[in-house]
Amino acid sequence: MTFKFAQRMGRFEMSPSARTSQRARELRALGHDIIPLSSGEPDFATPEHVVEAAYAAARAGQTKYTTTSGVEALKDAVIEKFRRDNDLDYGRSEIIISAGAKQVLFNVFMATLEAGDEVVVPAPYWISYVQIPQMAGAKPVVVPCTADSGFKLTADGLAEAITGRTRWLVLNSPSNPAGAVYMRAELAALAEVLRAHPHVGVVTDDIYEHIVFDDREFATIAEVAPDLKARTLTVNGASKTYAMTGWRIGYAGGPAELINEMIKVQSQSTSGPCSVSQAAVLAALEGPQDFVPQRAKAFETRRDLVLSMLNQTDGLKCRQPEGAFYVFADCHGLLGRRTPEGETVQSSADFVRYVMDRHGVATVQGEAYGADGHFRISIAASEGDLTEACARIQAACAALS
Repeated sequence: MTFKFAQRMGRFEMSPSARTSQRARELRALGHDIIPLSSGEPDFATPEHVVEAAYAAARAGQTKYTTTSGVEALKDAVIEKFRRDNDLDYGRSEIIISAGAKQVLFNVFMATLEAGDEVVVPAPYWISYVQIPQMAGAKPVVVPCTADSGFKLTADGLAEAITGRTRWLVLNSPSNPAGAVYMRAELAALAEVLRAHPHVGVVTDDIYEHIVFDDREFATIAEVAPDLKARTLTVNGASKTYAMTGWRIGYAGGPAELINEMIKVQSQSTSGPCSVSQAAVLAALEGPQDFVPQRAKAFETRRDLVLSMLNQTDGLKCRQPEGAFYVFADCHGLLGRRTPEGETVQSSADFVRYVMDRHGVATVQGEAYGADGHFRISIAASEGDLTEACARIQAACAALS
């Protein structure tokens, strides 16, 4: 049988980081020495008390369907988390629990976007901010943000991007892939622009909230501009803070009428999230938090290691990320050079392929994030692996002519 695929399939692709990570696993299975720095996943273990809570829930028979929007106890824990960490007050009807923060994004964009609508997305961006709106038939309006602006959207850039068709602005702080953190004054400036455009809502992805460096203070836009809370969806989850990527639980707080429509979408896609995973995240949110800043400090140390080595490398330069666990390296200085095999490095994709195939380090090309001439390195790896990986990248650069 020859299948006829929907036209919308041509509008999006598999996650490049997932594809690169899969390629790295395949090469390692064949015996190749690959250091995988392509995955956005903490290398720490899920805390033991969280694992024990999941085990206890399973033993107690909590293995049945749950309410589509999540169990009440976890909603209450999320409400308390938002109050404790972000000074935001929500009721149960304003909370949704989903199978990961990505499903939260899928829910909101599918519930609100139609053909012709626009979504403002600062670049570099996480690819799903662009691909999911396209899946819904909308148009991403990508605003390039350079290293000079800290890879952050400015008020002027936002004002120029908004049209009568704009439905959402997407913010991500700390950001993937650039590690940019919006300060309160910067969020306040964006909020001032948004006040002049009441038809525009904000989806803010705060998934890296607790991974901030150099004693910075995290802030989210509904906290900084309370008058915008009624048109803001604040997205978060357990995957990065608690090293629970495989447990697949994300959540969000937002206006009840929006949450209700998102629940409709979820009811026809996955239904309620995993019961045992919800018990685990409940334990994570209500349990000890002392290890969270300790892990952030470990990422900061790794960041400094990678920056020190790569910024000494001819053809590379790296802006210091302020949070998350990536270094977004600028490789424009290498474009146009030739590999020992005589191939010209014409893009960051070419460079990433060369570094993995010839030198055994898996990273992700900047094109995936709307920023060619860069590549993303995950620092969620041991200091030993990072040191060796950077040495290999240095050798790869030195071999170019």
